[in-house]
Order: sequence, then structure tokens, then C-alpha cells
Amino acid sequence: MTLLTFAPLEQPLKWSAFVLGFCSTICVVQGWQLAAMIFSLPFCLIWIYCGWLRNEPQLKYLNVMFSALYIYGIARYFIVT
Repeated sequence: MTLLTFAPLEQPLKWSAFVLGFCSTICVVQGWQLAAMIFSLPFCLIWIYCGWLRNEPQLKYLNVMFSALYIYGIARYFIVT
């Protein structure tokens, strides 16, 4: 199975990322840090996939970095509380 197997799903994935980003923004405005990170992680994972699909190195590596930070933040939240 290659990355291009899921190419027909790219547009629905982007719409899902839009909804996740919108929910994450609402969580940030409301001050719900954990919920914002939980919505943002799949957002970044979708954009990592779309970046790999289109060979966009800036998009790939920026979202890999943000995903690592979200994983760290979620893990830290559960360890500290």
C-alpha cells in the first residue's frame, strides 16, 4: 500500500482538518488546553499526510514538529494531573 492509495480521500481529509482546526480554535478561545491539543494533533497528522502526498517539505516538517509538541503536551498533562 502506498500513500497514493488514499489520494482520492485527500479532499475529505482536508475538510476534516478544517473542522478539527475550527474546534481547536474554539478550545483555545475558551481556555480548554487539553481539548485544543487533542483536536490539533489529528489536524497536524492529516496535514503531514497531505504534505507527503504532494511533496511539500515545509508543510511536512512543520507539522511533524507540532505533532511532537502536542504529544508531549498531552502526555505532560496526564502525568502532571
